[in-house]
Amino acid sequence: MHLTSGLQRAVQQKPDCVATIFRGRRRTWREVAGRVARLAAALQTHGLAKGDRVGMLAQNSDRYLEYVLGTWWAGGVVNPVNARWSVPEIVYSLDDCDTGILLVDDAHWHHVQHIRERARRAPVVIHVGDGPAPDGVDSFEKLIEESHPVDDAGRGGNDLASIMYTGGTTGLSKGVMQTHLNLWSSAMQRLASAPALPGVATLQVAPLFHMAGLGRAIIQWIAGESRVILPAFDAGEVLRAIREESIGELQLVPTMIEAVLAHPDASSTSFASVKRLTYGASPISAALLERVIANLPGVELINSYGLTEACSNVCASVPGDHDEAGRRSGLYRSVGPCGPAVLVKIVDEAGREVPRGTVGEIIVRGPNITPGYWNKPEETAKALRNGWLHTGDGAYMNEAGYLFIVDRLKDMIVSGGENVYSAEVENAIAQHPAVAACAVIGVPHEKWGEAVHAVVVPKPGMTMGADEIREHCRQFIAGYKCPKSVEFRTELPLSAAGKVLKRELRAERLSGCWR
Repeated sequence: MHLTSGLQRAVQQKPDCVATIFRGRRRTWREVAGRVARLAAALQTHGLAKGDRVGMLAQNSDRYLEYVLGTWWAGGVVNPVNARWSVPEIVYSLDDCDTGILLVDDAHWHHVQHIRERARRAPVVIHVGDGPAPDGVDSFEKLIEESHPVDDAGRGGNDLASIMYTGGTTGLSKGVMQTHLNLWSSAMQRLASAPALPGVATLQVAPLFHMAGLGRAIIQWIAGESRVILPAFDAGEVLRAIREESIGELQLVPTMIEAVLAHPDASSTSFASVKRLTYGASPISAALLERVIANLPGVELINSYGLTEACSNVCASVPGDHDEAGRRSGLYRSVGPCGPAVLVKIVDEAGREVPRGTVGEIIVRGPNITPGYWNKPEETAKALRNGWLHTGDGAYMNEAGYLFIVDRLKDMIVSGGENVYSAEVENAIAQHPAVAACAVIGVPHEKWGEAVHAVVVPKPGMTMGADEIREHCRQFIAGYKCPKSVEFRTELPLSAAGKVLKRELRAERLSGCWR
């Protein structure tokens, strides 16, 4: 179970085939393997020992993929830093798992000085870009050019491969530990249910600091697929890639699909090369599904459900679920049955399995399940009980074993494919000196699926505006987590136990969409 095995196999079987395409730069499997082995040497020269963490703060690129493989080749553990985070959030993740080396691209270089000033142990910083490195900083390309390749460290199985930080219900991110076996088995599970499409290029647009993006990359390494990489999602660039590179497989969230089909260039783009479209994060609407089918006739559609703690893959629908009968029955809104390497149950609060059709909590077990959260034994004990991962997500299962997601028990908001935890936003708002109380919920939004909405109770005699709340939040959390809308009240609805009744706040907002 070595995550570098796919690279070695591709070099053995198709050394001169194209592995990566990024901004017109094409590299073969032979070239990628050579660069990875030399990057591993450079990381070891900079002090990386087996099990040490290496971070990357960057947009997607071919070099990002080389960073991941190079770290594993050197025996290290990747810490892909969320590129949309604020500096305090970045520093927290680096400090929490003691990340000693950080690779940063040009788009995020302005954060470097602030990171160095605030981090408990200032990391060794490596510049990743096409231009010259700043004075006194090593260049990614120069390190590769000047280093001699080293042998693969051969870490695998239960060795730690990555730590991916995900939002915490307490307001602090949790470092999800993922072993080589976790990631490998998750990828193999997806390949078993949806085999690689031979001879097609896959578009890498999901951010590699997300499990969906990294998981997609691992699948491609194992299958030896060619991939076209975009720095970030842009509907026009997706269409251009489809036209110029004959993309065969896409992975997009519904909001991205909507943006692609609504783009002015969509009408002049042929989608004939696209054979498969995988989506997730939220259900697809019937109207959007019909547009997809009209524009991409014959495309294989897969809806999926996963989470970072399960290395992404838990359930996935099959193509027949989206045909006419599947749409009439509503089966297309399911995330499908569980994969071949996992078990899924729907349970009540006491952990007892509920009857089919009854809503409860999703729990999962399998070789893809995390061993726990880095340095958080209490959080680990809450999530992993009796060998099962308690997801906190609500769903029901039909008689055929298909899973239907109905709610997020952790009060998570999914906005444009990004996970936002209400407690994290509430903690930021509560630090404003004029705020007495607050509650954060997700409200329907026609573009983002859900938007972050804050209900704020000011302290007596104090006033503030929505813009002031948003600007205040930006000091502590990423911009996409800040409230899109804010309302002010004199009090919040409370239960007899004094808990905020968020279900009442949500019910008031479900009748319309915020723009």
